[in-house]
Amino acid sequence: MSGLYFEDLHVGRTFAHSIRRTVTEADNTFFSALTHNPAALHLDEEYCREHTAYGTRIVNSCFTLGLMVGISVGETTLGTTVANLGWDDVRFPKPVFHGDTLKVESTVVDARASASRPDNGIVIFEHRAYNQRSELVASCKRSALMIRRPEGVAPR
Repeated sequence: MSGLYFEDLHVGRTFAHSIRRTVTEADNTFFSALTHNPAALHLDEEYCREHTAYGTRIVNSCFTLGLMVGISVGETTLGTTVANLGWDDVRFPKPVFHGDTLKVESTVVDARASASRPDNGIVIFEHRAYNQRSELVASCKRSALMIRRPEGVAPR
C-alpha cells in the first residue's frame, strides 16, 4: 500500500506527483464514447475547425478531471481511502488538446477527524493539472474519507 493515513495528511502538505501522462486522441474518443457524450467539440474535427475558437477538438473535461485525480492516488490515497466524498470547485481554465502532457500537484487544504466514524478522518485535497507549458488546465477540491493510522504503524 502506498497511500497515506489520515494523520500523515496535514494541512499544507504538497505533492508534486511523479507520474505524467500524454493525452491521446484515443483517450478522448474512447472516454467520450464510453460515457455517451456525442459532443462535436470532442469528436468532430471538421465542426471544430469551422465553428470553434480552438479550430480543433478539445479533450473531454470529465476525462481531464478523472486523469488529474487518478494521477494523485498512488502517492496519497491508494489503499488508505474509505470513500471519495465529492469534488468541489471544479475548474478548467484552459483546454486540453490531443498530445498535451499533463502533470499534477496536490495540496492538503483541510483535515479533520470524522465525527461519526472514529476510525476515519476527512481530508480535502486541492488538485491542479498543468500542461507541458506549465499552464493550469484543471483544478478541483476533493474530499476523501481516510483510514486513521493503526496503532504501531510508523508515520510517513
